[in-house]
Amino acid sequence: MTPQLILLIGVGGGLSLLMLVALFWGESAGSLNKKRLARVSGELMAVRGSKSASASLRRRTSDSEIALMDSLIKTFLPNPAKLRARLARTGRNIAIGEYLLLNALAIFAFYFAFAYLAHWSKLMAAFMGIACGLYLPHMVINRMGNRRIRKFLASFPEAIDTICRGLRSGLPISESIASVGHELPDPIGIEFRRISDGVRMGRSLEESMWEVSGRLDTPEFRFFIIALAIQRETGGNLAETLGNLAELLRKRRQLRLKIRAMSSEARASAMIIGSLPFLMFGLLMAVNSEYMMIMLTCLKGKIMLGFGLGLIGFGVLVMKKMISFEL
Repeated sequence: MTPQLILLIGVGGGLSLLMLVALFWGESAGSLNKKRLARVSGELMAVRGSKSASASLRRRTSDSEIALMDSLIKTFLPNPAKLRARLARTGRNIAIGEYLLLNALAIFAFYFAFAYLAHWSKLMAAFMGIACGLYLPHMVINRMGNRRIRKFLASFPEAIDTICRGLRSGLPISESIASVGHELPDPIGIEFRRISDGVRMGRSLEESMWEVSGRLDTPEFRFFIIALAIQRETGGNLAETLGNLAELLRKRRQLRLKIRAMSSEARASAMIIGSLPFLMFGLLMAVNSEYMMIMLTCLKGKIMLGFGLGLIGFGVLVMKKMISFEL
């Protein structure tokens, strides 16, 4: 294995590690437990209200700590609200400026790797650097958001059952939602606390819930809002309606897990078949690196490599479409 290839792998691995540390870095378990105990004892309520209000105000008024970058984002970014919603789905306070800076660093690192380590042409290196530098942070943010949504949906039926118990005991819907925010863990706890804080500050319940729905972007939570809206207009037993909704959500989850189990063989085959070309390339590179470096240095080799990667990507998309089911 040539020193250039070792350096290329090192740069790529280091960049990926830095991105993962920067995006997944969070509070320690001890500090989270202390905050949870303080919240239960009532010592953190006033502090959290003031901090959350100021933090939300900063997010609405500024997308970057640098004034010039903030003005450029507001002027040239086509749809900053959509990007803010994607970043908010992760549950972390990631500003648009930080995300764009991470994209710029990734583009520069990939361009340097392709141009000066793999000895590609400047045009091809710039194209691949932009593609990889934009895709990698996008993929990481999507994975973080999807993981948080899965954690939310796993506890959502239990949250609805908690609301039903509160309603049957005589509590209003707003107090029942507040109890969910204090009793259940994050991410479902923090989202319901935001609803409760919005109602406490004078906003309507539906308005607060639709704001949270835009951040979560999941049909199950929209079902919950629509059920509350219909019951408010038509009347009836709200606890029974929400209980039926919780049972429906559990059945949807069971059906989703059943589909995942039935398609596990196809997913395993797709992963094995998709990884074989990369494994063979790595083995041949370890055995005879000079023979395989032609694929990275010769123009015909680059064309063949690009064509092969395109076919692999198309095949992975087809197999993913075949095993994906919308409920």
